[in-house]
Amino acid sequence: MRRQPTLCLLAALCLAAGAAAAQPVVSYSKAGAKFADVRDDLKNAIESRGFVIDYQSQIGAMLERTGKDVGSAKKVYEDAQALQFCSAQLSRKMMEADPANVVMCPYTLVVYATAGQPDRVFVTYRRPLRQGQGVSPASQAALREVDALLDKIAREAVGRK
Repeated sequence: MRRQPTLCLLAALCLAAGAAAAQPVVSYSKAGAKFADVRDDLKNAIESRGFVIDYQSQIGAMLERTGKDVGSAKKVYEDAQALQFCSAQLSRKMMEADPANVVMCPYTLVVYATAGQPDRVFVTYRRPLRQGQGVSPASQAALREVDALLDKIAREAVGRK
């Protein structure tokens, strides 16, 4: 009987660790920073690897512009932008492993500062992970490589190694 609480605790810890490792959104932040500086650091982290930013979405400006149209005047962000790019090598690898991985391209990193905390700038991304029946080990390995790349870039942008 004494083992049951210990086993339950151990199982709960394992589940929590697995859930933490598989979080779909990764977020890093830099306190005391200016949005434009972190955004530029993010751009540099992408471009210094030879990638081209294909599109830059002005999410914060769009929310400001459309707020009254949807009945909300609440300011959410000081600024928020999404930067999209691809790696020909990694994209080909993940799509050769599974053509359905096309949904993971382009890669997107978001940089934002909230209206309530404009001096804390966040860099976030969605993990390019697919799990479950029918997802091959080669596909999972290729997606982990993309995830590692996005993580390195996001960390670099906020000054974390």
